[in-house]
Amino acid sequence: MSIETLLNGESKNVEYKLTPPSRSINYTKTAVAFANGQGGCLVFGVEDQTLRVVGIAEDKVFTVMDSISDAIVNSCEPLIIPDITMHDVNGKTVIVAEIAPGLQRPYHIKSLGQEQGTFVRVAGTTRQADQPTIRELTIEGSSRSFDQVQCLGLSVTEKDIEALCASLTKTAKNNAEDPAKVKTVTEKQLLQWGVLAEQDGQLVPTNAYAILTGNTAVRSVVQCGVFKGTTKAVFVDRREFVGTPQELIEESYQYVLRNIHMGARFKGVYRQDVYEIPPDAIRELIVNAIVHRSYIDHSSIQIAIYDNRLEIASPGRLPMGQTIERMKQGYSKIRNEALASAFEYMGYIEHWGSGILRVLQEVRDAGLPEPEFLGGDTDLRINIYRNGSETGSDDGIVTGLRRDSLSDDGIVEGTTSKTNAAPNATITVLPSQKERILDALRKNVSISISDAIRILGVQERQAQRILKSLIEEGSAVKIGAARATRYAEAKKRTEPHE
Repeated sequence: MSIETLLNGESKNVEYKLTPPSRSINYTKTAVAFANGQGGCLVFGVEDQTLRVVGIAEDKVFTVMDSISDAIVNSCEPLIIPDITMHDVNGKTVIVAEIAPGLQRPYHIKSLGQEQGTFVRVAGTTRQADQPTIRELTIEGSSRSFDQVQCLGLSVTEKDIEALCASLTKTAKNNAEDPAKVKTVTEKQLLQWGVLAEQDGQLVPTNAYAILTGNTAVRSVVQCGVFKGTTKAVFVDRREFVGTPQELIEESYQYVLRNIHMGARFKGVYRQDVYEIPPDAIRELIVNAIVHRSYIDHSSIQIAIYDNRLEIASPGRLPMGQTIERMKQGYSKIRNEALASAFEYMGYIEHWGSGILRVLQEVRDAGLPEPEFLGGDTDLRINIYRNGSETGSDDGIVTGLRRDSLSDDGIVEGTTSKTNAAPNATITVLPSQKERILDALRKNVSISISDAIRILGVQERQAQRILKSLIEEGSAVKIGAARATRYAEAKKRTEPHE
């Protein structure tokens, strides 16, 4: 980093000191924080408030450099060796102590001990690390993945393993373009991923196993809410979802779709439903949050729908080596290796690093502002700003509060909100939508209403109407009732033996 860049102001990776403080802990704790994070530079001889370069007296430069080096080397554990250099800025000497990202985390101040002496950078300041952060740093320093560590207090049977294999295989086939090409998950595969581990000749479940089965031994919760205005001061609705990752993805995804606006436009005689935020981008961000969150942190993933934006917050600092800038460039850093392998198999992840790039492109194509990425020190928040206009946009799509009114250009206004939908709305069933459902029925023994919603990218009422239409024309049959209802292709229905 050039000296010109270093003098642009304090940041997550830069801190100024006018002179070396008499108590070295005032800067050694920042050296610890840099080593526990992305690295950084301590700049001596610059006033932090005004950015005024005061410099270090010429006759004291080498003495000061030695004292800084000694303080950091002697005070920090594991050993931190700074790269200390001096620079001339307009005739004044500035000293820079550069700290590289550490590999033996967590780093701490010896005299304070690990619990009290571990520090991290948060929003450009040095702060004492809490216990979840220390545990996260410890995992990083051991080159392990938390989800591959044995889940203490949890046991597993052969029947449990078979059930998980069947569940993962079913999801993979449902998400695959060609289910016949999907290989069945085996016990050996779970061991290879790190979902299971071997201990004293016995199979034991890891934290990934607990997560994938929805076991409460590892907290995995998604909290969703709709708020009036642009803050959480006034809430309209709140829901909390628990369960397997597949259930969390589907339930939170459908929740968002039900509570954002949806317009429609006609291409010839065909109607096309268009959400104000691209559904694929929403789904991608939810998947990303679930697979990459910190499960050491017991906080929940939070999905908040405000008047002006959708915000998805994922607990935990960014993994070692990852930054928001690198993420937006397609760089992938896996925190939960076993989960990532399972998600890739199930078809939730295509190519590493491509998810965020797809989100950026989809949002851009929808004519919305670029998503906003915030945090990274304690959590990661991603905002997609909504199209708040209730008049026609540039591409002719209209969003509003009614389903049965036509604008002057023949475009239907609409919303997915249950509370706002017109009770007598007319829903058009398109041949292409029916064909997509029929294709799914041909590939699967049966599908649920949630499957239909996901396949079509429409709200529940529209999916029900399409399924009903297929039943009425004899192409599909309804199996079961209430929440257990499934739909199958008519010719696949199994009649009882006489």
